[in-house]
Amino acid sequence: MGRTLESKKQIVEEIKGLLDKADMALVLDYQGLSIKEMSDLRARLEPSNGICKVTKNALMRKAINGNDTWSGLDSLLTGTNAFVLVKGDVGSALKAVQAFQKDTKKSETKGGLFEGKLLSQDEIKAIAALPSKEALMAQIAGALNSITTKIAVGINEVPSGLARSLQEYSDSSES
Repeated sequence: MGRTLESKKQIVEEIKGLLDKADMALVLDYQGLSIKEMSDLRARLEPSNGICKVTKNALMRKAINGNDTWSGLDSLLTGTNAFVLVKGDVGSALKAVQAFQKDTKKSETKGGLFEGKLLSQDEIKAIAALPSKEALMAQIAGALNSITTKIAVGINEVPSGLARSLQEYSDSSES
């Protein structure tokens, strides 16, 4: 039995709400995946604030209709699609999807949309290859620590150098 018009409207509103919160949408071909495998994908996405939503393409079209940010997804809405919507750590979510695809060898990424731009397969792989937010923060902290250390050594060197110069001058004038 098909869905009622009211239930379809509720699904469209739910998708709109999810899209409003998302930074990125990834479209996967989920054909051949079992319920257990879909549950595995959803579990892998949880730590990176990603969700996997399976819905009809027609309902997704209604949800993105009139929304300039997500209208680029329309070209990807063919076949059996699962939509991965990510808020926040996009790189971790993409890594989770790629690890899942590598393990199952069943799912394929059709494309994605990030900040209103349609992403190619190469761009998706490039984003996934970026270090995590925590790793970048550690690199920045290390760089800042290095700079402050060099500044402290430089500031300390001025009086030390002056003291050495005065000592050399006093030693040379005593001779």
